[in-house]
Amino acid sequence: MFNPQDLWKERFGIFAKETGSYLRYIFNGHLVIVVLFLIGTAAFYYQEWIKTLQPDFPAAWIMALVLAAVLTYSPIQTFLTEADKIFLLPLETRLAEYFRKSIIFSLSLQSYLLLMVLAVLMPLHVKVHGADFKSFFVLLVTLVLLKWLNILIRWNVQYFIETSVKITDMLIRFSINAVLLYFLFAGAQLFFTVISAAILLLLHVYYKKQIKDKGLKWEQLIEDEERRMNSFYRVANMFTDVPKLRDRTKRRRWLDWLFKSIPYKQDRVYSHLYMRTFARAGDYFGLLVRLTLIGGAALYFFTYGPGQILTALLFLYLTGFQLLPLWNHHQHKLWIDLYPIPEKDRRQSFTSLLSRILIFQSVIYAAIVLLKGDWLLGAILLAAGIAFSLFFVYFYSQNKLKS
Repeated sequence: MFNPQDLWKERFGIFAKETGSYLRYIFNGHLVIVVLFLIGTAAFYYQEWIKTLQPDFPAAWIMALVLAAVLTYSPIQTFLTEADKIFLLPLETRLAEYFRKSIIFSLSLQSYLLLMVLAVLMPLHVKVHGADFKSFFVLLVTLVLLKWLNILIRWNVQYFIETSVKITDMLIRFSINAVLLYFLFAGAQLFFTVISAAILLLLHVYYKKQIKDKGLKWEQLIEDEERRMNSFYRVANMFTDVPKLRDRTKRRRWLDWLFKSIPYKQDRVYSHLYMRTFARAGDYFGLLVRLTLIGGAALYFFTYGPGQILTALLFLYLTGFQLLPLWNHHQHKLWIDLYPIPEKDRRQSFTSLLSRILIFQSVIYAAIVLLKGDWLLGAILLAAGIAFSLFFVYFYSQNKLKS
C-alpha cells in the first residue's frame, strides 16, 4: 500500500546520503580555508565600516531590501525525479503529506540562511538604530514566520504555468516584504507592520482559492529540482568527479568575437573546444564574471595596500581553482578520443586559455586600484597577479590536469 511518508523518508535519505558524500570532499578541500580567510577579512572591514556610520544612514532600507530578497526567493525542495511524472501522477491527490514535509524541510533549510543574513546585518541595526542584541531572537522568529508564509505562497503559485504570474508574484511579494521589514527595522508603529503582514496573508488566501481546480505542474517541479541539484553538482565537481552533472549550454552570440582570434588549424582544435565550452557551457563564464565583480568591489573598498594584493591573489586562486573542471568537461564524450591530436596540444590549449583568463582578471583588478589614484600599488598588483597566474597555470595546476 502506498504511504507518502515512507516515500518522503526514502527520498530524503537518498538526498542526504548523496549530498553528504560530496560534502566530505568539499569540506576536506583547502578551498574552504581560503573562503574562511576571505570571510574573516570581509568581517574585519565590515566592522570598521560600521564604526563610521552616522544615525542618518539608511540602515532600515538596506536591511529591508536585503532580507526581502531572501524572503522572496523561496524554492521548495521536493526530491522529485523524471520518472515521477509517470508513476506518481495517478497518486497526486494522495501526496499532500509528502509535499507538506517538503515545505517544512525547505523552511528549515532556508531558516539557516535567514539566521546568517540577520546575524551579518544585526550590528548595522544596533549601531544606527540603537537596538538591543536581545531583539535578535524576536526578529529571527518574525523572519521565519514570514519565510513560511512566502513559501506557502510560492507553492500555490507553482500551480500556474504562466511565467507572467510567477514574475508578478515575485515582484508583489518582494515589495510587501520590503515595506513590512522597513516598518519593522525603522521602529514604526506596530499597526503598519501588522497591515503589511495582513496583505501578505491575503495574497496567500487569494492564490489558495485560485488553484482549487488546478493540478500540479509536474514537469516544472521536476525541472526545478534538477536545476537545484545540478547547481550543487557543479560545486562538488570542483573537488571530485560527479557523473550525474548535466551539461547546460547557452548560446551567447555577443561572445563570438572571442573565437575569431583562434585560427582554424589542426593543432588548435582544443583551443576552439575549450573556448566555446568556457563561453557557452556550464557556468564557467558566469563564474568569472561573479568573482571578478566581487573581487573588484572588495579591492575598491579596501584601503590597506598589502591586504588589497592578498585579496586579489585569493580571488585569482578561487577563479583558477573553480575553472579547473573545464579540463575534464568532455571526459565522458567518446568522440573527443577520436581527435588525431597529441595530448600535449590539448594541455597547451587549456593552459593557454586559463592563463589568459587569469591575466585578464589581474588587469581588471589592477585597473580598479589605478582608478583610485594609487599607481604604484596598481603596478605591483598587476605584476603580482600576472606572476601568480603563470605560477598557478604552469606549476600548481599541472598535477591536477589528468585525462
